This record gives sequence, C-alpha cells and structure tokens, in this order.
Amino acid sequence: MRTLCSSTLISEFFVIGFAALVAMKDPDLSTGAVWTVSGIAMALCLVLCGLVTRPGGVAFGWALQVALIASGLVVPLMYVLGVIFAALWWASVHYGRKIDEAKARFAAEGGSAPADAA
Repeated sequence: MRTLCSSTLISEFFVIGFAALVAMKDPDLSTGAVWTVSGIAMALCLVLCGLVTRPGGVAFGWALQVALIASGLVVPLMYVLGVIFAALWWASVHYGRKIDEAKARFAAEGGSAPADAA
C-alpha cells in the first residue's frame, strides 16, 4: 500500500505546485499567500508518504484529497483534478491493501519470490 499511496502523493505534490503557478496569475491573491498555502500542502504530501502506513495516515490522506478538491475555489480546474486524485487515492488504498494481504498470505505459506520476478 505504501508504494501506491506514495506514488499518488508525489504526483499530487507536482500538481499542487503547478496549480500554485496558475493561482499566482489571479490579481486578488498575493504571491506569498499562494505559496504559503501551496507549500504547506506540498510538504504535507511529502510527510504523508512516510506516514501512510501509520494509524491515521490514510485519514490524513483523505483530508488532503478534500482540500485538493476545495482548491477548485481558487483554480477551477482543481475540481476535476481533485476528483481524479481522490479516485487514485481510493484505488491506491484499496488495491494496496489487497496486495499487502496477498504478500502476507504468500509469506505465511512459506513461499519465496522467484528469482526472475524480483
């Protein structure tokens, strides 16, 4: 699960950075405010990469997805991108857990990965 969720979060890191560049063009927003909010969100993406398997990590990830969708108030395209990333987050968590369960089941059976599958 960690690999899939981290991949989604790293992708979000870049999308948030690009959305900040778009938001800077809005004359009603100060550059400092845009980069403060975006910087916090980007840092949260990186921190969550390490916390995703800890208790509450997935819940914090969902909170980030809600915030990403809400950022559509500033950059309307973020509504669409936020929903796409929320779907990716769901898939990462859902299928990541299935993969982790399959790996644990395989390890419990005493199997080892074939040499060419590594």
